[in-house]
Amino acid sequence: MKKLIGYLKGYEVESILAPLFKMLEALLDLFVPIVVAKIIDVGIPSGDKAHIIKLVLLMVLLALLGLASSITAQFFAAKASVGFSTALRKRLFCHIENFSCSELDTLGGNTLITRLTSDILQVQTGVNMTLRLLLRSPFIVFGSMIMAFTIDFKLAMIFVVTIPVLSLVVYGIMIISIPLYKKVQASLDSILGKTRENLTGVRVVRAFCKEKQEIEAFDERNDKLTRINEFVGRISALLNPVTFLLINIATIVLIYNGAIRVNVGDVGQGEVVALYNYMAQMIIELVKLSSLIITINRGLACGERVLAVLDIDPGMKYKDGPWVDGVVDSVSGSVCGLHNTDGTDAWFAGEGLSLGLHNTDATDFWIGGDGADSGLHKTSIPAVEFDHVCLTYAHAGAESLSDISFTAYEGETIGVIGGTGSGKSSLVNLIPRFYDATKGSVKVFGRDVKDYPRGDLSKVVSIVLQKAVLFKGSIRANMKMGKEDATDSEIYKALEIAQALDVVKSKGGLDHDINQGGRNLSGGQRQRLTIARALVADPKILIMDDSASALDFATDAALRKAVGKLPMTVFIVSQRASSVMNADKIIVLDDGELKGLGSHDELMKDNEIYREIYYSQFPPERKEGA
Repeated sequence: MKKLIGYLKGYEVESILAPLFKMLEALLDLFVPIVVAKIIDVGIPSGDKAHIIKLVLLMVLLALLGLASSITAQFFAAKASVGFSTALRKRLFCHIENFSCSELDTLGGNTLITRLTSDILQVQTGVNMTLRLLLRSPFIVFGSMIMAFTIDFKLAMIFVVTIPVLSLVVYGIMIISIPLYKKVQASLDSILGKTRENLTGVRVVRAFCKEKQEIEAFDERNDKLTRINEFVGRISALLNPVTFLLINIATIVLIYNGAIRVNVGDVGQGEVVALYNYMAQMIIELVKLSSLIITINRGLACGERVLAVLDIDPGMKYKDGPWVDGVVDSVSGSVCGLHNTDGTDAWFAGEGLSLGLHNTDATDFWIGGDGADSGLHKTSIPAVEFDHVCLTYAHAGAESLSDISFTAYEGETIGVIGGTGSGKSSLVNLIPRFYDATKGSVKVFGRDVKDYPRGDLSKVVSIVLQKAVLFKGSIRANMKMGKEDATDSEIYKALEIAQALDVVKSKGGLDHDINQGGRNLSGGQRQRLTIARALVADPKILIMDDSASALDFATDAALRKAVGKLPMTVFIVSQRASSVMNADKIIVLDDGELKGLGSHDELMKDNEIYREIYYSQFPPERKEGA
């Protein structure tokens, strides 16, 4: 919990003043029974009305001061608790944003949403109640005991016996209930997951008439949550009756012994009334304390859940330092580049042994070092290079990719094809570093993706995922996710290449609002807009991960033709042979293994797997007829 306390930074003054003002209120409350005792024992027997009025006015003043102290304490407690939850929620969200896809896959979205919302709200309530009541209630309880000693030592011993017994009861119930509240929140995660699943897949549920089964499944989880809540509620509910029983027994003993001591003249009637008032104050405060303990227990359980996420160290580490304008800079220092203003890149290789001028036509002319080789050599650094790459997902029993090696050069179009589950998406997800290779290395422009500073790789690589995801807002706002300062002309150019101009025109322009997830668009419209969003970023490497599956063949062909004219390396992942057959290289995957690499014609001659895929879509007789 010490880690959570750190989020009160900036609210130290409020965190101190809130309990202090509550303590002041409690202190004022402790003086009231003494004033009542004076009225009964002094004012009434003497018939001094002026004295009685003064004491009554004193009680009113104490009440007003107590009210002002209570309001002030509430203000400071609310300010501190809301500031605390804001800082914690921001920290948790930022921490989650730093998670790699592996951590997100392991944790799941349901529990993260619960911890960002419900759990932090419970912790906020716990902090508020703690600042207000955690010191006040014990102060009243022990203060009542101390004030009782100022009245009569023997009667005060009743308080001395009662308070430890009550403390044991409270502590015991707290120890039992904290783990149960963790189970309550875990069940809440389960319900949230089921709800999200049904809301997301509502069309599928209705298409198969599974409403009844889904309702039953939801009811089962809801009943489980109810049972756990009822069980922990019964335990927590024991607090009030047990404390009331103990306090009432103590009150009976106090009145019985007080009456005896009044009869013998050891104490006055007003003093017994004062002692009874102190006992009554203890009852009220213990009721508050029982409610506070339930709230704190729930807050502690939720706080531990939040800390459990914060304690997860993001699996991906990033290098520090800038990466200039997409210019290749080898980590080892063997190759470094100087970006010239005339559009050429001057390169120095291997401790100055050779000098190369990188021309805008993508050819590199190198002059040998030390005059050993004065000839001109055409060379190139691969845009993407896989070197014996293997990938095993977290908690997976087997590798998803095994010993993958290939190179892709600038301006090439690379097709990736294979059956379902062959590892196509896994392969391209390694390029933007959604996952880290468990073996081997993935390099982009000669530099290992693990050596790119955070955010720099996204300046080079744009990916269009299988599932087209758009965010609530205008079309323009969605397009600018690729490039914040993109102009309308740049956006329209990308839309034209992505064959999405008609979509924007039919919607009335770039200011058209898109619903969450793009639900007011068709599947094909969403896919074309997500492709345009990737193109707005003007990447050097574009990955299209089965992102045209909802497009008709004519639109798909027009899209590939337009993208093929762009000066970038393009990866096209598809199960359609027609989508990749014109690529410069085609990667054939089967069960995570590289089973073929070459052009369409080469693979048709030598690769059985590729031929099977091709002929399953273009039967030989159809081909001959064409």
